Amino acid sequence: MSKTKKISIGAHVSAAGDLSLAPQRAQELGAECFQFFSRPPQGGRAKPIEAALAAEFQAKLKEFKQTACYIHAPYYINLASANSRIYHGSISVLRQELERGELLTARAMMFHPGSARELNRREAIRKVIAGLKDILNGYTGRTQLLLEISAGAGQIIGDRFEEMAEIVVRLPMVLRRKIGFCFDTAHAFASGYDLRDRRSVGRTFRQFDKILGLKNLLLIHANDSQAELGSKKDRHQHIGQGKIGLAGFKEIVALAQKHAIDLIIETPKDGQELEDIKILKKMRDGKTS
Repeated sequence: MSKTKKISIGAHVSAAGDLSLAPQRAQELGAECFQFFSRPPQGGRAKPIEAALAAEFQAKLKEFKQTACYIHAPYYINLASANSRIYHGSISVLRQELERGELLTARAMMFHPGSARELNRREAIRKVIAGLKDILNGYTGRTQLLLEISAGAGQIIGDRFEEMAEIVVRLPMVLRRKIGFCFDTAHAFASGYDLRDRRSVGRTFRQFDKILGLKNLLLIHANDSQAELGSKKDRHQHIGQGKIGLAGFKEIVALAQKHAIDLIIETPKDGQELEDIKILKKMRDGKTS
């Protein structure tokens, strides 16, 4: 049965200075939900989330009318690394981020599995699966772990639906239920999934549903692409200004609305993000001008 709940449209915003500033920054962009880093994305110590900060953050969500928030894991995460320090550090940080998300009432936390530069693909996938088991064993929080589709450059893991499925299906069922997916339109397009019109969007998401299940798709990163279809290049662009185009996003928004999937933009930070959100809202609300 299709869901009919109105979806929220938002943006990735900065939480620099204090996590409690993020909800207001989101509202200033016209966002109804938002994504943020709960710790420095390039590395460094995470500010502890004490009870007072958690309470203030939750109060700000209500004050600035944000329906949901999502955490993006730091960039340095790599569950496919042969380096023990990076591998075990990634496991530790991802578990911490889930627990921090629970304190902040984040709906989900997404991450990229990583890169298999030093390992063959079979061994890299085995490490990703083992890492997910370590992260999720004993976790009982409500913040859900999301695997995000990758753009496919180099030896990146997770650029194909089949590879994502291979990872998840080899987990125990009790852990599998704790995992969902984040679909990044620019990454998927770079990986060869066409999204430029009704037919291609329908074909891509039917394939997604068959392999991963649309019921497991919790978030869409709505980003146009500077790079061509199948280019393997991760180059985000403003909505309608890239190779996917407005016709493609109209269909993506319709699908998201049908299945109650929030949309978050990660378009270039050059002042046009507010316009990107307006475009997606008009598509959602059936407005053409």
